Amino acid sequence: MKMPSSSAQDRQVQVWFQRIQNGEIKLPRFQRHQAWDKNRICSLLDTVTKNLPLGVTLLLNVNEEQFVSRYLATAPETSVRVTEHLLDGQQRLTALWRTLHNNYQDATYFLYLPLFDQNKETSQESDESEIWHVSRWVNKNNAKMPLWADIPQNCLSRGLIPMQLFRPGDIASEIDAWVDSALAVSKPKPSAEEFEALLTQWMEQKNQVKTTIRDFRETIAHFNLPYLALPAQTSKDTALQVFINMNTNSKPLSQYDIIRAEIEGVKGVSLDDYQHQLNATHPNIQYYYELPFLILATSALIQNKLPNQKGMWDMSKDEMVNNWDKMTDGLSKMALLLESQGIPDRDRLPTNAVLAVIAALYVYIPETLDQRGKFETLLKKYLWSSFFTNRYENAAATHAYSDFVALKNIIEGKQKKDGVPWDESDVPVLNRELHPLATEDELLRVGWPKRENIRGRAILAIFSKLGAYDFADGAQLTRAQLLSGKRHYHHVFPEALLTEFGIDSWLALNCALITDKTNLNISNKDPLSYLKERYNWTSEDIVNDRLKSHLIPIQELRSGGYDGLTENEKQEKVKQDFKNFIQKRVAYVIKAVELLVEGRDIHASDIINTVENAQSTNMDSTSI
Repeated sequence: MKMPSSSAQDRQVQVWFQRIQNGEIKLPRFQRHQAWDKNRICSLLDTVTKNLPLGVTLLLNVNEEQFVSRYLATAPETSVRVTEHLLDGQQRLTALWRTLHNNYQDATYFLYLPLFDQNKETSQESDESEIWHVSRWVNKNNAKMPLWADIPQNCLSRGLIPMQLFRPGDIASEIDAWVDSALAVSKPKPSAEEFEALLTQWMEQKNQVKTTIRDFRETIAHFNLPYLALPAQTSKDTALQVFINMNTNSKPLSQYDIIRAEIEGVKGVSLDDYQHQLNATHPNIQYYYELPFLILATSALIQNKLPNQKGMWDMSKDEMVNNWDKMTDGLSKMALLLESQGIPDRDRLPTNAVLAVIAALYVYIPETLDQRGKFETLLKKYLWSSFFTNRYENAAATHAYSDFVALKNIIEGKQKKDGVPWDESDVPVLNRELHPLATEDELLRVGWPKRENIRGRAILAIFSKLGAYDFADGAQLTRAQLLSGKRHYHHVFPEALLTEFGIDSWLALNCALITDKTNLNISNKDPLSYLKERYNWTSEDIVNDRLKSHLIPIQELRSGGYDGLTENEKQEKVKQDFKNFIQKRVAYVIKAVELLVEGRDIHASDIINTVENAQSTNMDSTSI
């Protein structure tokens, strides 16, 4: 039987939510679980809040379920009859459902509105809304950090409104309570001078916040997420084939392709030829990110445009070509700086937002040795501060532009309106009141650095800066080793030993980039015995030097003595040994961070000795 052709049907987000809430929509179990990262989720919500088009989803109408199914993550599990299977669109709908209920454990999502931001940077050009995420973790006192993310007043003063206030449904009382709490501290007291005028102003502000929330709620609720529906009689094989076909993506035309065509049509020069020459002359640049993006983002900043899509469209293409030599020189120096800081490639780079900023700033740094050295120290402060603050977790392009403007003003010796020269306190990422460094509690919970994880990769970058000498052959970490696959992400404290007792081994502080060797049966071995068996080590001094280059606390690694213990005793000892290990290692990392964000060089022995001496002094003073 010939099946009729399909056409997309409209369905608003509020209708999708009603069906998910009722349990009418389920997922075939062959679909993978949610895989989108925080930035992808923010991008989706930005699309929805700006009412931009979104691709169609695919449904299979259901009379009787042909596939074993499951509910969307965190959706209610009801006894209502399933009427639809979601074949394509799980990532979008799950992200919408979870962000609009704000029930992710590792992040809270907000709508950022510059209108309400009391600390808005003057160099921040855009007044458009954005979706932001704030990373969350639980500290040793079992409090969800950062605390301010759950306090309405602190959120609103930052221009942030939590996404759960925009979900469809009757939540007027929840919105009222949040707005009242957010504005309670600013409500004038009857005893205040000009009380009536202040109260009128306060009421206007309150109404403005509520109206803004209402307008965005309307946009989200009525946002059209279209779908194609296969009829209920569609065979299982056909449904699977359609699913596979819809998940095969072709490469779309990029922004660079369009700008390239524009330049070639107007200027008569080949951007491809320019790019190939750049790659041939400075091959190291390509290891940090795609050349087309770096070329466009750096060119935009040189023209004082934001390093995002809008800035790239707006910049002069004539100037872009005229500035080509300056731009390429800046990119080459950027790559050299990153190499000097122990960052070999994009897979070990904590955030790509810094690349164009550094490259564009080199255009303004004088070539004289003293001046270049002085301002390269400033760039190092910027680089490591970007890695160990939350500055680039949201609105990376906008924040990169603000930091670039302030840093450029310092380099050029400019003065502010009051005649005072620009200094480091004017650079948002270097201002510790605005952007404090990551705390011990935060670093202790940072996940595996192989993932796209700013703080995890930043921790690994410290070890790379120190050489990250291989445990077995003593070779220093190099890009060539990484590209050849000779270095692997390795659990310092054995994964099998920790997993045996339900301890999370996938922490950045339990990671080292070293040569991979054949795994042994290590479930009952202490870390140092395990490492000695895996690697053909020489003298103990040489071994210690290699471990120190990864800031591995050697004394805490000499744990063990698990033989002869009961299962409960062994479990408690392993937990305590691992806790001691990562707490000492995080102390080393924090000391390294303190030095790096000051633009100073670091040496493993100095860091370790400083921490050990400080802790010894504290213990002596405590005993007294």
